Amino acid sequence: MLKKKQGYTVAILGATGAVGQETLEILEERQFPLASLRLFASKRSVGEIMACQGKEWTVEELTDSSSFDGVDLAFISATDAISKDYGQRLGAAGIAVIDDSAVFRMDEQVPLVVPEVNAAALRDMPRGIVSIPNCTTTPLVMALKPLHDAVGVKRVVVTTFQSVSGTGSAAMDELMDQTKDLLAFRDITTKVYPYQIAFNLLPHIGSFNEEGDCSEEIKIAKETRKILGAPNLRVTATTVRVPVLRCHSEAINIELERPLNANEARAALAAMPGVLVYDDPAKKLYPMPLDATGKDEVYIGRVREDESIANGLNLWVVSDNLRKGAALNAIQIAECLING
Repeated sequence: MLKKKQGYTVAILGATGAVGQETLEILEERQFPLASLRLFASKRSVGEIMACQGKEWTVEELTDSSSFDGVDLAFISATDAISKDYGQRLGAAGIAVIDDSAVFRMDEQVPLVVPEVNAAALRDMPRGIVSIPNCTTTPLVMALKPLHDAVGVKRVVVTTFQSVSGTGSAAMDELMDQTKDLLAFRDITTKVYPYQIAFNLLPHIGSFNEEGDCSEEIKIAKETRKILGAPNLRVTATTVRVPVLRCHSEAINIELERPLNANEARAALAAMPGVLVYDDPAKKLYPMPLDATGKDEVYIGRVREDESIANGLNLWVVSDNLRKGAALNAIQIAECLING
């Protein structure tokens, strides 16, 4: 935990990226106690001015000689290489590091945290680093946690529908550019993704292993077990990139240890902090990316019993991947660290 102070000096590594920009917005929205702000990015962004909490802050180049003297807390949302290098360096220097990459997630000495689910894990940070999960794992564990506590979760089958913002700003630009070109009957170009993403789906996120699983699918399974403290939980995932700018959606099929009907499940989910049950089939009420964009909550709907298996349950989950899936979750962790 961080020493109690009136204000903290915060560094953001990757400040000009999609998550970095979202971090600045949320720091302002939640009035995080800032004494000072250090913004770091690549050379091409040096000198850029970014606003937060009524002040303007100048972007610095992140280099080996960058000084972090006086920094209390660092958010890292950049490349894996930067996370590995600076995460270890800053953590060893006594700076609390909140990292958005996959580099430290499965490290036994690094807590992997969603505050509503396992904030207690923050009590043990021997390396000074805490990881936030994959942006699809976070809403998944928030949906699973109340059900697991109520009756136990035995097996999870999840299919994700992930927006292009999960890849970054360049991917968002690519979707917009391809859409405009196609509607104008022009040829499109692909730079970020291996195939056209506009009006298309790509069942491939990350790299493939020899068994044909994507790295994103493996992350979801491993991270879910770690966060829930359920090493034997059976989890399988299929990850799909979709032509949506923002918000990830998930179709989740759950095999429970004991019976739980749909209404009981809705009640358990509604009592979970950070979850909004948005579910009324008669009124065609269910979560969509348009509903969750810019929102903090994890939206859950289409709650129904699965009669094909004993104690089966189906959920549809939508959340803003740049907020709860990344920046908001990191800032909530920082709030836990300063509030003890």
